[in-house]
Amino acid sequence: MKRILYNNLLKWKSDNNRKPLLLQGARQVGKTYLVNEFGKNEYSVYIYLNFEQEPKLKSLF
Repeated sequence: MKRILYNNLLKWKSDNNRKPLLLQGARQVGKTYLVNEFGKNEYSVYIYLNFEQEPKLKSLF
């Protein structure tokens, strides 16, 4: 499952018309782990925003 989801992220990354990525889902299923691993492996710099921990960030969007 992890490899399938990671491959989906790779497809998203290669899309020239991609939009910002928003991950939603049940608690404790590996969303944060997956996106952090993807960010570390695929980008030299990445930003992780958690709207639950920092509700004020919602005003940016």
